[in-house]
Amino acid sequence: MLPETRAPSLAEMEAMAHEIFARLPNTFRKLCEGVIIRVDDFPTDEVLDEMQAQSEFDLLGLFQGVGLPHQSHGDIARLPNMIWLYRRPILDYWAEHEETLGHIVRHVLIHEIGHHFGLSDADMEAIEASAG
Repeated sequence: MLPETRAPSLAEMEAMAHEIFARLPNTFRKLCEGVIIRVDDFPTDEVLDEMQAQSEFDLLGLFQGVGLPHQSHGDIARLPNMIWLYRRPILDYWAEHEETLGHIVRHVLIHEIGHHFGLSDADMEAIEASAG
C-alpha cells in the first residue's frame, strides 16, 4: 500500500484497487470472476452525459456491463463487465474528507461491485464492514 501523503499515479491506484479487492471477503470475490477493474483520470464525455453528471468530478466510479441479475445463459457474447475507478474525482474527494485514500477506494470498489450483484446499500455496508 502507498503512503497516503501523495497522490498515486494511475498505475499505483489500479494496483491499490487490486490489493483492496484481494482483501475483500472470499465469497464476495468469487462472485466477481471475470470483472475487470480499471482506473482512469476521469469518466469519458459519453459516460458523463449518460449519467447526467454536472461535472467530471461527480463520479468516483462506475460499473459498466450487464449486472448478474440481468444476465442469462442465452446472451450473445459482449464486452466484459468492468469497474472503473476515477482517479482525479477520488483524489478530490480524499482532499476534502477525513478518510484515508484506501478507505475511499475500498468504498467505491465495493459500491460498484455491488451494482454488479444488484446488492442493496445495506448489503454493501455489511461487506465493507467485514472488509475493514
